[in-house]
Amino acid sequence: MKVIVPIAIASILSEKTLPPKPLPILISIVAIIAIVLLIAKQPDLGTSLLIGASGVYVLFFSGVRVQLIKYNNWLNFGLISTLIGGSGYIAWNYLLMAYQKKRILTLIDPSSDPLGAGYHILQSKIAIGSGGLLGKGIEQGSQSQLNFLPEHTTDFIFAVIAEELGFLGVLLLLSIYGLIIYRCFIISFESEDTFSRLLGASLTLIFFTYIFVNIGMVSGLLPVVGVPLPLISYGGSSLITLMSSFGIIMSIRKHKTPSYLSKL
Repeated sequence: MKVIVPIAIASILSEKTLPPKPLPILISIVAIIAIVLLIAKQPDLGTSLLIGASGVYVLFFSGVRVQLIKYNNWLNFGLISTLIGGSGYIAWNYLLMAYQKKRILTLIDPSSDPLGAGYHILQSKIAIGSGGLLGKGIEQGSQSQLNFLPEHTTDFIFAVIAEELGFLGVLLLLSIYGLIIYRCFIISFESEDTFSRLLGASLTLIFFTYIFVNIGMVSGLLPVVGVPLPLISYGGSSLITLMSSFGIIMSIRKHKTPSYLSKL
């Protein structure tokens, strides 16, 4: 679904010239909201947010933001603010489960429940902070090897990397991620096909979102929503999704029209 949604939205918005007309935008927004609400009721907050973001990214790259700026006035600003505020109220009171609300509240002060909702964050922070510059060495981390850190092979594996490889290891990992994102954006933007540009750029931004949310989550900057670290965390479904996305981007690269950007 994380790949299907951007494919569908890109197909809708690329039928006409960009920026898109109001009707395709409205259809896209309604489709995104419907899918997000259905998945949120499972309940699966992390997946629903990522799928919603994947659709919004296609809208962003299609030029919807240009239209909003062009026709911006206080009325539009008020309507958008009301929509965002109303959506937040509905989500908090009718969509989020009790444990999901507790995760958000625990984000403010994890020490308020050190053995419950705040346990993951506190142990993750200890692991990240104890790594120092060079780390403790592979399989030498106390938090991960002594099982203080839950889910250390999946959602919280970044904390394990920080503890065992230190700041330099984290910097190397982020550099590799940055190189992948850079190349994927170049491949997407050099394509002369509108559909390929929208889809490739949105899939690349989804990849970045995975990284941002996971690192923010294990660092205590974002609520725990169960988002894996791309290409590192153990898990089949996320790996299939990412490999499908990279396969699409590689196909865009293969069928593109050569340009000077390919030399970058």
